[in-house]
Amino acid sequence: MDEAVPTDLVQLIRRFPQIFPDNLPEGLPQEQPFDHRIESKLGIQTTVQRQFRLTQPDLQQLLKHVDYLLDKRIIRPSFSPFDSPILFIPKKDSGYRMCTDYRALNRVTIKSHYPIPHADELIDQFRKARIFSRIDLRGGYHQTVCSAWTRRAERPTLRRGSSTFAVT
Repeated sequence: MDEAVPTDLVQLIRRFPQIFPDNLPEGLPQEQPFDHRIESKLGIQTTVQRQFRLTQPDLQQLLKHVDYLLDKRIIRPSFSPFDSPILFIPKKDSGYRMCTDYRALNRVTIKSHYPIPHADELIDQFRKARIFSRIDLRGGYHQTVCSAWTRRAERPTLRRGSSTFAVT
């Protein structure tokens, strides 16, 4: 452990190692009381967006990432009529984050309205906090069970056949 990490935090990590796994769990997450659902505007059947040109290093990164997602069973073959392009954003640690451009899908989506807390309220809640952290939620978006329509709609273009996320 890093010497800058407080001792009580190190003890907590050692006590609950399952909370901080080194790798994503295999297969689908446990069943949830509800599935995440995207609702489309009336009469909208599909959205297709042209693929972005990828540099050779980005294409290699994509194929490597697709292999990883297939291996972890996060994606599976799909014949969905939807299509959204992929791009890579550099991380501060010199890695890359795979992103899907869902702007076309967003245009035909019924917006859900969920109240977002005011920044002042959040600051008040954190006023007495002692430990703050910044984490990269590895695969955080690949752990929510989605409805069948949502899985079809969220299909990214992966350049190696058509695949859709098993979860998102």
